[in-house]
Amino acid sequence: MARALAAAALLALVSLVALGWFTRGDSKRNAVVARVIDGDTIELVGGQRVRLVQIDTPEKHVECYGDAASALTRRLIPAGTHVRIEQDPNLDQVDRYRRKLAYVWKGDEDINATLVRDGAAGVWFFDGRRGRYADELLNALERARAGQKGLWGACPLARFDPLDSMSSGPG
Repeated sequence: MARALAAAALLALVSLVALGWFTRGDSKRNAVVARVIDGDTIELVGGQRVRLVQIDTPEKHVECYGDAASALTRRLIPAGTHVRIEQDPNLDQVDRYRRKLAYVWKGDEDINATLVRDGAAGVWFFDGRRGRYADELLNALERARAGQKGLWGACPLARFDPLDSMSSGPG
């Protein structure tokens, strides 16, 4: 009997390890938005905070267009919205504030790209590392800048540097 229990325990352990090994590349999961913290950070039901990866919005209450960027994120994914969280295996998984770094999808809409396309965010390749949607984000940014959308029309001091955080000037 003890030998059967030991064998069952070993089998369960091996199964868990195998499951972890085979699913470690599966970086997508469904979640529900609890609240929008600012333009590029949300909190999920359950308390996990998510920082939208590869983008940067101006800081609310401080920088030009910061409040507008936060408001747009709230309109796109208000509390209660079902989203898909997609991490990029080629990028950091969490930041120094222990927020999960991810692309956020509402249905087929990439919220990270929408914020860039609407001029509410810049592109930021932290440590120079480009994620799987880097080209799409850069194209969206160039179209937003050319069309003077969002912060690119509202903030004369806004600058773009994909290797640095967003700077749009004082609010």
